[in-house]
Amino acid sequence: MTDAVDLVVVGSVALDSVQSPAGAVVDALGGSAVYFSLAASTFCKVGIVAVVGDDFPDEHTELLRRRGVDVAGLSRERGETFRWKGVYSDDFSARTTIETRLNVFAGFKPEVPDAYRKARFLFLGNISPQLQAHVLGQMDDTVVAAADTMNFWIDSNRDAVLDVLGACGGVMLNDEEARALSRESNLIKAAGFLLDRGPRFAVVKKGEHGCLLAHGEQLFQLPSYPVEDVRDPTGAGDSFAGGFLGYLAHEGNATWETLKGAAAAGTAVASFGVEGFSVNGLLRASPAGLNERMSALARMCALVPPRL
Repeated sequence: MTDAVDLVVVGSVALDSVQSPAGAVVDALGGSAVYFSLAASTFCKVGIVAVVGDDFPDEHTELLRRRGVDVAGLSRERGETFRWKGVYSDDFSARTTIETRLNVFAGFKPEVPDAYRKARFLFLGNISPQLQAHVLGQMDDTVVAAADTMNFWIDSNRDAVLDVLGACGGVMLNDEEARALSRESNLIKAAGFLLDRGPRFAVVKKGEHGCLLAHGEQLFQLPSYPVEDVRDPTGAGDSFAGGFLGYLAHEGNATWETLKGAAAAGTAVASFGVEGFSVNGLLRASPAGLNERMSALARMCALVPPRL
Protein backbone atom coordinates (compact mmCIF):
# COMPACT_ATOMS: atom_id res chain seq x y z
CA MET A 1 0.00 0.00 0.00
CA THR A 2 1.29 3.47 -0.90
CA ASP A 3 2.09 5.76 2.02
CA ALA A 4 0.49 9.18 2.12
CA VAL A 5 2.48 11.89 0.40
CA ASP A 6 2.79 15.60 1.20
CA LEU A 7 3.29 16.82 -2.36
CA VAL A 8 2.27 15.48 -5.78
CA VAL A 9 3.89 16.39 -9.09
CA VAL A 10 2.36 15.68 -12.49
CA GLY A 11 4.63 16.02 -15.50
CA SER A 12 7.06 14.29 -17.82
CA VAL A 13 9.72 11.63 -17.38
CA ALA A 14 12.21 11.57 -20.22
CA LEU A 15 15.47 10.23 -21.53
CA ASP A 16 17.54 13.26 -22.51
CA SER A 17 20.54 13.64 -24.78
CA VAL A 18 22.39 16.86 -23.97
CA GLN A 19 25.48 18.54 -25.35
CA SER A 20 27.04 21.51 -23.58
CA PRO A 21 30.48 23.14 -23.43
CA ALA A 22 31.18 20.85 -20.46
CA GLY A 23 30.49 17.56 -22.28
CA ALA A 24 27.59 15.40 -23.37
CA VAL A 25 25.25 12.61 -22.27
CA VAL A 26 22.96 10.30 -24.23
CA ASP A 27 19.60 8.96 -23.02
CA ALA A 28 20.17 10.26 -19.50
CA LEU A 29 17.40 10.48 -16.92
CA GLY A 30 15.39 13.70 -17.27
CA GLY A 31 11.92 15.18 -17.54
CA SER A 32 10.16 17.88 -15.54
CA ALA A 33 8.62 15.50 -12.99
CA VAL A 34 11.98 13.83 -12.33
CA TYR A 35 13.86 17.07 -11.67
CA PHE A 36 10.99 18.40 -9.58
CA SER A 37 10.55 15.27 -7.45
CA LEU A 38 14.25 14.77 -6.74
CA ALA A 39 14.56 18.41 -5.68
CA ALA A 40 11.45 18.22 -3.49
CA SER A 41 12.38 14.89 -1.88
CA THR A 42 14.99 16.58 0.30
CA PHE A 43 12.20 18.49 2.05
CA CYS A 44 9.12 16.27 2.04
CA LYS A 45 7.44 13.06 0.88
CA VAL A 46 6.67 13.50 -2.82
CA GLY A 47 4.66 11.35 -5.23
CA ILE A 48 5.13 11.40 -8.99
CA VAL A 49 2.39 11.01 -11.63
CA ALA A 50 3.88 10.38 -15.06
CA VAL A 51 4.25 7.78 -17.82
CA VAL A 52 7.24 5.89 -19.24
CA GLY A 53 7.69 3.32 -21.97
CA ASP A 54 8.71 -0.30 -21.62
CA ASP A 55 12.26 0.75 -22.52
CA PHE A 56 12.63 2.84 -19.36
CA PRO A 57 15.55 1.45 -17.31
CA ASP A 58 14.57 -0.11 -13.98
CA GLU A 59 17.64 1.51 -12.42
CA HIS A 60 16.05 4.93 -12.86
CA THR A 61 12.89 3.86 -11.06
CA GLU A 62 15.00 2.44 -8.25
CA LEU A 63 16.96 5.69 -8.02
CA LEU A 64 13.72 7.63 -7.47
CA ARG A 65 12.66 5.17 -4.78
CA ARG A 66 16.01 5.39 -3.00
CA ARG A 67 15.69 9.15 -2.92
CA GLY A 68 12.31 8.89 -1.21
CA VAL A 69 10.11 9.55 -4.24
CA ASP A 70 6.88 7.53 -4.27
CA VAL A 71 6.45 5.99 -7.75
CA ALA A 72 2.97 4.49 -7.39
CA GLY A 73 1.76 7.06 -9.92
CA LEU A 74 4.48 6.23 -12.47
CA SER A 75 2.78 4.12 -15.12
CA ARG A 76 4.55 2.02 -17.74
CA GLU A 77 3.06 1.71 -21.22
CA ARG A 78 4.05 -0.24 -24.31
CA GLY A 79 6.27 1.87 -26.52
CA GLU A 80 9.20 4.22 -26.11
CA THR A 81 9.79 6.74 -23.34
CA PHE A 82 9.64 10.46 -24.15
CA ARG A 83 12.99 11.59 -25.58
CA TRP A 84 14.52 15.03 -25.94
CA LYS A 85 17.83 16.12 -27.49
CA GLY A 86 19.35 19.58 -27.14
CA VAL A 87 22.57 21.58 -27.49
CA TYR A 88 23.71 24.57 -25.40
CA SER A 89 25.70 27.49 -26.78
CA ASP A 90 29.28 28.12 -25.67
CA ASP A 91 28.18 30.53 -22.94
CA PHE A 92 25.02 28.58 -21.97
CA SER A 93 22.89 31.60 -22.93
CA ALA A 94 20.96 29.72 -25.62
CA ARG A 95 19.65 26.19 -26.03
CA THR A 96 18.70 24.60 -29.35
CA THR A 97 16.30 21.67 -29.41
CA ILE A 98 17.52 19.11 -31.94
CA GLU A 99 14.79 16.52 -31.47
CA THR A 100 11.64 15.95 -29.44
CA ARG A 101 9.87 12.57 -29.53
CA LEU A 102 6.85 12.43 -27.25
CA ASN A 103 6.30 8.68 -27.71
CA VAL A 104 4.09 7.34 -24.86
CA PHE A 105 3.86 10.82 -23.36
CA ALA A 106 1.71 11.87 -26.33
CA GLY A 107 -1.21 9.82 -24.98
CA PHE A 108 -0.65 10.61 -21.31
CA LYS A 109 -3.85 11.11 -19.32
CA PRO A 110 -2.82 11.43 -15.68
CA GLU A 111 -4.73 9.41 -13.10
CA VAL A 112 -3.89 10.30 -9.53
CA PRO A 113 -3.59 7.29 -7.18
CA ASP A 114 -6.11 7.29 -4.34
CA ALA A 115 -3.32 7.63 -1.77
CA TYR A 116 -2.16 10.86 -3.44
CA ARG A 117 -5.53 12.60 -3.61
CA LYS A 118 -5.40 14.01 -0.09
CA ALA A 119 -1.95 15.54 -0.58
CA ARG A 120 -2.00 19.12 0.64
CA PHE A 121 0.38 20.41 -2.04
CA LEU A 122 0.30 19.87 -5.81
CA PHE A 123 2.45 20.94 -8.74
CA LEU A 124 1.09 20.81 -12.27
CA GLY A 125 3.92 20.62 -14.79
CA ASN A 126 3.63 22.09 -18.28
CA ILE A 127 1.17 19.55 -19.66
CA SER A 128 -1.93 20.80 -21.50
CA PRO A 129 -4.31 23.01 -19.49
CA GLN A 130 -7.07 20.45 -20.06
CA LEU A 131 -4.97 17.74 -18.42
CA GLN A 132 -4.03 20.13 -15.61
CA ALA A 133 -7.73 20.74 -14.97
CA HIS A 134 -8.33 16.98 -15.09
CA VAL A 135 -5.77 16.51 -12.31
CA LEU A 136 -7.19 19.35 -10.19
CA GLY A 137 -10.57 17.64 -10.35
CA GLN A 138 -9.10 14.48 -8.81
CA MET A 139 -7.62 16.15 -5.72
CA ASP A 140 -9.52 16.34 -2.40
CA ASP A 141 -7.71 18.39 0.23
CA THR A 142 -5.15 20.49 -1.62
CA VAL A 143 -4.02 23.57 0.30
CA VAL A 144 -1.75 24.93 -2.42
CA ALA A 145 -1.79 23.92 -6.07
CA ALA A 146 0.80 25.59 -8.27
CA ALA A 147 1.05 25.38 -12.05
CA ASP A 148 3.59 25.84 -14.80
CA THR A 149 2.90 26.16 -18.52
CA MET A 150 4.79 26.69 -21.77
CA ASN A 151 4.62 28.96 -24.79
CA PHE A 152 2.97 26.27 -26.91
CA TRP A 153 -0.10 26.23 -24.63
CA ILE A 154 -0.06 30.01 -24.22
CA ASP A 155 -0.08 30.51 -27.99
CA SER A 156 -2.63 27.80 -28.77
CA ASN A 157 -5.03 27.91 -25.79
CA ARG A 158 -4.42 31.02 -23.71
CA ASP A 159 -7.93 31.18 -22.20
CA ALA A 160 -7.69 27.60 -20.90
CA VAL A 161 -4.27 28.33 -19.40
CA LEU A 162 -5.67 31.37 -17.59
CA ASP A 163 -8.64 29.35 -16.31
CA VAL A 164 -6.34 26.73 -14.76
CA LEU A 165 -4.06 29.33 -13.21
CA GLY A 166 -7.09 31.03 -11.73
CA ALA A 167 -8.03 27.77 -10.01
CA CYS A 168 -4.55 27.39 -8.49
CA GLY A 169 -3.05 29.01 -5.41
CA GLY A 170 0.24 29.70 -7.16
CA VAL A 171 1.78 30.08 -10.59
CA MET A 172 5.44 29.51 -11.53
CA LEU A 173 6.56 30.66 -14.98
CA ASN A 174 9.81 31.72 -16.55
CA ASP A 175 10.19 35.31 -17.67
CA GLU A 176 9.45 34.61 -21.33
CA GLU A 177 6.25 32.73 -20.46
CA ALA A 178 5.12 35.40 -18.00
CA ARG A 179 5.53 38.11 -20.64
CA ALA A 180 3.75 36.06 -23.29
CA LEU A 181 0.82 35.13 -21.06
CA SER A 182 0.32 38.59 -19.56
CA ARG A 183 1.18 40.52 -22.72
CA GLU A 184 3.24 42.79 -20.50
CA SER A 185 6.93 43.46 -21.14
CA ASN A 186 7.55 44.57 -17.55
CA LEU A 187 7.85 41.59 -15.21
CA ILE A 188 6.36 43.40 -12.23
CA LYS A 189 3.28 44.20 -14.30
CA ALA A 190 3.29 40.61 -15.59
CA ALA A 191 3.31 39.27 -12.02
CA GLY A 192 0.48 41.63 -11.12
CA PHE A 193 -1.53 40.38 -14.08
CA LEU A 194 -1.04 36.78 -12.91
CA LEU A 195 -2.17 37.60 -9.36
CA ASP A 196 -5.24 39.37 -10.72
CA ARG A 197 -6.32 36.06 -12.28
CA GLY A 198 -6.69 34.46 -8.83
CA PRO A 199 -3.45 32.85 -7.56
CA ARG A 200 -2.21 33.91 -4.13
CA PHE A 201 1.40 34.05 -5.28
CA ALA A 202 3.31 34.25 -8.54
CA VAL A 203 6.92 33.30 -9.17
CA VAL A 204 8.74 34.50 -12.27
CA LYS A 205 11.89 32.48 -12.87
CA LYS A 206 14.70 34.48 -14.48
CA GLY A 207 17.35 31.79 -14.91
CA GLU A 208 20.83 32.97 -13.96
CA HIS A 209 19.28 36.28 -12.86
CA GLY A 210 17.27 34.74 -10.02
CA CYS A 211 13.54 35.03 -9.44
CA LEU A 212 10.76 37.49 -8.71
CA LEU A 213 8.12 36.58 -6.11
CA ALA A 214 4.83 38.45 -5.85
CA HIS A 215 2.16 38.02 -3.17
CA GLY A 216 -0.58 40.62 -2.81
CA GLU A 217 1.16 43.99 -2.80
CA GLN A 218 4.46 42.47 -1.70
CA LEU A 219 7.44 41.87 -4.00
CA PHE A 220 10.67 39.99 -3.37
CA GLN A 221 13.62 39.48 -5.71
CA LEU A 222 16.30 36.90 -5.04
CA PRO A 223 19.53 36.50 -7.03
CA SER A 224 20.66 33.13 -8.26
CA TYR A 225 23.31 31.34 -6.20
CA PRO A 226 26.69 31.98 -7.91
CA VAL A 227 27.91 28.78 -9.57
CA GLU A 228 31.39 28.74 -11.10
CA ASP A 229 31.21 25.38 -12.87
CA VAL A 230 27.95 25.10 -14.82
CA ARG A 231 27.71 21.82 -16.70
CA ASP A 232 24.06 21.25 -17.66
CA PRO A 233 21.23 23.75 -17.02
CA THR A 234 18.56 21.29 -18.18
CA GLY A 235 15.80 21.03 -15.58
CA ALA A 236 17.00 23.99 -13.52
CA GLY A 237 13.56 25.61 -13.53
CA ASP A 238 11.87 22.35 -12.54
CA SER A 239 14.45 21.81 -9.79
CA PHE A 240 13.74 25.32 -8.52
CA ALA A 241 10.01 24.56 -8.49
CA GLY A 242 10.62 21.27 -6.65
CA GLY A 243 12.67 22.96 -3.97
CA PHE A 244 10.12 25.76 -3.68
CA LEU A 245 7.04 23.55 -3.32
CA GLY A 246 8.95 20.97 -1.28
CA TYR A 247 9.85 23.66 1.24
CA LEU A 248 6.23 24.88 1.39
CA ALA A 249 5.08 21.30 2.01
CA HIS A 250 7.74 20.89 4.72
CA GLU A 251 6.55 24.07 6.45
CA GLY A 252 2.88 23.29 5.83
CA ASN A 253 1.86 26.81 4.85
CA ALA A 254 2.32 29.57 2.27
CA THR A 255 2.74 32.71 4.39
CA TRP A 256 4.86 35.55 3.04
CA GLU A 257 7.91 34.58 5.10
CA THR A 258 7.54 30.93 4.10
CA LEU A 259 7.27 31.88 0.43
CA LYS A 260 10.52 33.87 0.68
CA GLY A 261 12.19 30.90 2.35
CA ALA A 262 10.85 28.66 -0.42
CA ALA A 263 12.45 30.93 -3.03
CA ALA A 264 15.80 30.47 -1.28
CA ALA A 265 15.28 26.70 -1.04
CA GLY A 266 14.44 26.42 -4.73
CA THR A 267 17.40 28.59 -5.70
CA ALA A 268 19.80 26.52 -3.61
CA VAL A 269 18.57 23.20 -5.02
CA ALA A 270 18.74 24.45 -8.61
CA SER A 271 22.33 25.62 -8.06
CA PHE A 272 23.33 22.04 -7.29
CA GLY A 273 21.41 20.74 -10.29
CA VAL A 274 23.33 22.76 -12.90
CA GLU A 275 26.67 21.50 -11.55
CA GLY A 276 26.16 18.04 -13.09
CA PHE A 277 24.67 16.41 -16.16
CA SER A 278 21.19 14.93 -15.89
CA VAL A 279 20.24 14.56 -12.21
CA ASN A 280 23.79 13.99 -10.94
CA GLY A 281 24.09 17.49 -9.49
CA LEU A 282 20.79 17.14 -7.64
CA LEU A 283 21.97 13.89 -6.08
CA ARG A 284 24.77 15.83 -4.38
CA ALA A 285 22.33 18.27 -2.75
CA SER A 286 22.56 17.19 0.90
CA PRO A 287 20.64 18.95 3.69
CA ALA A 288 23.93 20.36 4.98
CA GLY A 289 24.88 21.68 1.57
CA LEU A 290 21.46 23.23 1.04
CA ASN A 291 21.56 24.90 4.44
CA GLU A 292 24.95 26.37 3.61
CA ARG A 293 23.77 27.80 0.29
CA MET A 294 20.48 29.09 1.71
CA SER A 295 22.44 30.86 4.45
CA ALA A 296 24.73 32.36 1.82
CA LEU A 297 21.72 33.68 -0.08
CA ALA A 298 20.38 35.24 3.11
CA ARG A 299 23.72 36.98 3.66
CA MET A 300 23.71 38.26 0.06
CA CYS A 301 20.33 39.89 0.62
CA ALA A 302 21.22 41.48 3.98
CA LEU A 303 21.62 45.21 3.62
CA VAL A 304 21.75 48.08 6.08
CA PRO A 305 19.70 50.82 4.39
CA PRO A 306 22.13 53.53 3.21
CA ARG A 307 21.44 57.12 4.24
CA LEU A 308 22.18 60.34 2.38
